[in-house]
Amino acid sequence: MADDLNAAYEYCRELHKRHGRTYYLATRLLPAWKRRHVHALYGFARYADEIVDRTGELSPARRAHLLHDWSARFTTGLHGAPIDDPLLPAVLHTIAVFNLDRSDFTLFLRSMEMDLTIRSYRTYDDLLDYMEGSAAVIGTMMLPILGSDDLAAAREPARQLGLAFQLTNFIRDVAEDLERERVYLPEEDLDRFGLTAADLFAAARDGATPPAVRDLIAYEVGRARGHYAAAAAGVTLLTPASQACIRTAYLLYGGILDEVAAQGYDVFGRRAVVPNARRLAVAARALVTPAGTPVTVPGPGAPVPG
Repeated sequence: MADDLNAAYEYCRELHKRHGRTYYLATRLLPAWKRRHVHALYGFARYADEIVDRTGELSPARRAHLLHDWSARFTTGLHGAPIDDPLLPAVLHTIAVFNLDRSDFTLFLRSMEMDLTIRSYRTYDDLLDYMEGSAAVIGTMMLPILGSDDLAAAREPARQLGLAFQLTNFIRDVAEDLERERVYLPEEDLDRFGLTAADLFAAARDGATPPAVRDLIAYEVGRARGHYAAAAAGVTLLTPASQACIRTAYLLYGGILDEVAAQGYDVFGRRAVVPNARRLAVAARALVTPAGTPVTVPGPGAPVPG
């Protein structure tokens, strides 16, 4: 049993290392005993995402069946039954060790199901309903592992950081999401700039970002920075041993928005990436920054909606 559990944690670590470069780097700054539990949560989220997004050759019905089957195995494991799965033993062990809120996992799986059928969102409130499960709960799942003397006060900043990270991904990956025929930028925002989803598909096809689309992306960057600002105070509420990790993740994900802005909000010409030298420098500075030092809040942004 111990060998199976260790193998499951290692499987999660490999998934994290392969697919979550920024977050994996930040996780390296945690105490060793915490890292594998963070890898387990990342593995859980990534594996579900793989079923939904990396099986494009399968029909939606087949992908739904795979997700439901995996979710059922997870639920079976939560009730103490033995399961045959490469990573779920690590996830279930982490849930048990930290007494994580199981409803967070239910909400996450609900959002993954939404990705099987929903291609766009009319309003930002509609998108927030999706992100509650896909992003905000990741923050609250992580919080008991990271630790805080005031979990209640740290909860909302953790939620906001999850939303900030998710919206950053949506901004950076507009073209990739369009390839899956998904538009995560709300229709009401497209309306604001005189755009339609067809305009985004055309821009992606041409590999060029028209001025109106750049204005839209700048607006979304401001909205994401609002979430980062709402999350900032939460970093210093964490236990000192966890602050360097989250400080690094905060600054590097926020740095993606800096890169988007630096390239003139062009999200179709090239994918915004924080250079490796900057990534390592941020991690090194975070490691020597005294615990309790406030994070650098990003520039002015839109008020946090919702």
